[in-house]
Amino acid sequence: MFKFAFCFFSAFSMASPALLMRVVASAYSVAEKAATIVRNVMSAGDLGIVEKAGPNDLQTKADRLVQMSICASLARKFPKVTIIGEEELPNGDVSEDLIEVGHCEEILKKPCPTQYTGIKEEELVIWVDPLDGTKEYTPGLLDHVTVLIGIAYGGKAIAGVINQPYYNYEAGANAVLGRTIWGVLGMGAFGFQLTEAPAGKHIVVTTRSHSSALVNECITALNPDHVIRVGGAGNKIIQLIEGKASAYVFASPGCKKWDTCAPEAILHAVGGKITDIRGNSFQYNKEVKHMNSAGVLATLRNYDYYASRIPNTVKESLVP
Repeated sequence: MFKFAFCFFSAFSMASPALLMRVVASAYSVAEKAATIVRNVMSAGDLGIVEKAGPNDLQTKADRLVQMSICASLARKFPKVTIIGEEELPNGDVSEDLIEVGHCEEILKKPCPTQYTGIKEEELVIWVDPLDGTKEYTPGLLDHVTVLIGIAYGGKAIAGVINQPYYNYEAGANAVLGRTIWGVLGMGAFGFQLTEAPAGKHIVVTTRSHSSALVNECITALNPDHVIRVGGAGNKIIQLIEGKASAYVFASPGCKKWDTCAPEAILHAVGGKITDIRGNSFQYNKEVKHMNSAGVLATLRNYDYYASRIPNTVKESLVP
């Protein structure tokens, strides 16, 4: 049985909770609205696809509308927070129907971890991927798609929200569509059932649409029992925390900070670990370069087992 946060969307109370919890509570509601936008664009049939850097780097109407919705909604409530989104969009007024003013009341009831109670708005950086898995969204591989809102402090991912707009979409017309997973370091992660991969099995999850000789060389060296190829960094981390895979391995540039910030926070909140292929932690301050140039290695458990088996030739091919 999945455990979902029960949320009310109302004005904040006079006794305001800690800033971090208010940001996470708002991000939860904003992500739910984003999911509705994603589904509405798909249902309308006109995805408005444009190529950014090439056929493997697409942008849709959903990417654009969702980023406007998330960034404008959070900026209105938290004007001093730095918000960095994937899409390069022109500045301008955002339609009021894209603004989400609500929040998740259940999140506000939870005590903020003491190390984060004194955070100020200007110390937070929010990394937004409005539609993680666009390459899968366009042909209708809907279960790969996520909306990612990551929250960083001091260069570290400390909280995150992952929405799956199409969770349960194959379960029939009466199924509840979509879910939102969230987590905070020092508190835990919610909205799913934490499960470990089968003991003794080495199941690797990796890219579906951005493979290469180096990616395959790295996976072969790990001698996995099974390889799962799916789209979206958010989706891959969900494979780890729900026990469908034991390691997420991507030995290539391509993944960016908005892809990993929210998933990292949730993975770390439940005791997992994510680094680049060379073992370096990711940094999420506002000045950092956006590309994770040295790839991704993530596990819920047994990180050292996989890290020790990455060939030096692979590590040397990837420069941080």
